[in-house]
Amino acid sequence: MDVELRRSKRARKWRIEVTPRGARMVVPLRMPKREVDLVLERNRAWIERELAQRVHVLGLERCGLSEADGRALVAERAAEIAAREAAALTVTFTRIVVRDQRTRWGSCSTTGALSFNWRLALAPPEVLDYIVVHEICHLLEHNHGARFWALVQERRPGYRVQADWLSRHGHELQAYEPPFDSAAQARLFYAA
Repeated sequence: MDVELRRSKRARKWRIEVTPRGARMVVPLRMPKREVDLVLERNRAWIERELAQRVHVLGLERCGLSEADGRALVAERAAEIAAREAAALTVTFTRIVVRDQRTRWGSCSTTGALSFNWRLALAPPEVLDYIVVHEICHLLEHNHGARFWALVQERRPGYRVQADWLSRHGHELQAYEPPFDSAAQARLFYAA
């Protein structure tokens, strides 16, 4: 079993994460190796079970979507959905940003900036729609309480189907590595 080990000054206790690329264990800086090995051995069955559930069924490696194209697609679709939903709820957002996030599909800042993961371009359109509506609802309800979920339910009655799809396939989207985009890499190089 291959588990990436990270030692952290900020970690107060150990934690094991199953990521799109495998398993990782984050431990306090001074945790002894024998203790790390013991924790891994005790959690071996759980790690193996979690990794086994992360099967890739979408075949994304064949799609060839570049990050630049994914960003453009998400920005365009998210702007359309956000404008429509914001008008329906009589709220305003300040801007839309598309990022390469590893732990989130979207976010809404206190200033009204909406942020979305470019890998949502790989998901069915209804999934992006749900995420955008989710974030627009945060402009009215800044938490995940009962009123927030009632608002999401009102705006998208079938949202649980999309949320479940992300739960089942989100790891595949996060694991997707776009083909090398030499033009984008050149822009990054010359911008530095």
